[in-house]
Amino acid sequence: MNASTASEQGAEPSDGVIRVFILDDHELVRRGLQDLLETEGFSVVGMSGSAAEAARRIPALRPDVAILDARLPDGTGIEVCRDVHSVDETINCLILTSYDDEQALRGAVLAGASGYVLKEIGGTDLVGALRRAAKGESLFDAELKTRIVQGLAEPEHVDPRVASLTRQERRVLELVGEGLTNRQIGERMLLAEKTVKNYVSSLLAKLGFERRTQAAVHVAQHHEH
Repeated sequence: MNASTASEQGAEPSDGVIRVFILDDHELVRRGLQDLLETEGFSVVGMSGSAAEAARRIPALRPDVAILDARLPDGTGIEVCRDVHSVDETINCLILTSYDDEQALRGAVLAGASGYVLKEIGGTDLVGALRRAAKGESLFDAELKTRIVQGLAEPEHVDPRVASLTRQERRVLELVGEGLTNRQIGERMLLAEKTVKNYVSSLLAKLGFERRTQAAVHVAQHHEH
């Protein structure tokens, strides 16, 4: 954390040093990763054990790579990746997990993560993965990634009204479908309740709905297909 102050003031990386943010709910894991990476010449610009805090701090710190624990007490690394990319798509995210979970792998690809690696990975391999991710390379098998993305792209079922929504509006729509209130959505997305209300009004107008219950029904029907 000792490097975070300068970084939050907008300091640019120098001498090609790769700047990393670490999100893991275990302090020993965070410290272990920090020691490993700093020994390898990386700069750890921030650490956190909270998904909400990380989603807020990472866009401000603008690391080259964010290492995100897949499962946290207050969320998931995949959600953090998605939230970070809704603010700044240039930040590379690497999901680090103890579980080889196909659904989570799918989620990581769709959230725009650079890779999905198991915590049992060796230190040398992790360093190599981080260097590749920092360059903007994808660590996912190209064929697998294409299959996952194309598997969700079903043109015959795509509603052009939904396609007109912004990424933030689609996320708000998903949460409306989960039955969350504007305040709860704001807490989940780290937005002011008034901002969420504006998003809801905008997406209802684009979808041609008058009430949020209609949007919730639309989401439910969409997921049934």
